[in-house]
Amino acid sequence: MTRTALLNKIEECRKEMLLLSKQHDLSSDIVISSSRKLDKLINDYLKYCSVP
Repeated sequence: MTRTALLNKIEECRKEMLLLSKQHDLSSDIVISSSRKLDKLINDYLKYCSVP
């Protein structure tokens, strides 16, 4: 996956999580799941950027 594709996925997931957090409690399973997905994407991006 390219750097740009990862950034696009991160932005999509971030928007989704914000929308879900407006509709559900922050501690709801769906918001937590979305947050974990976003965390994974960010970690993937950081790993991608650290590879020489």
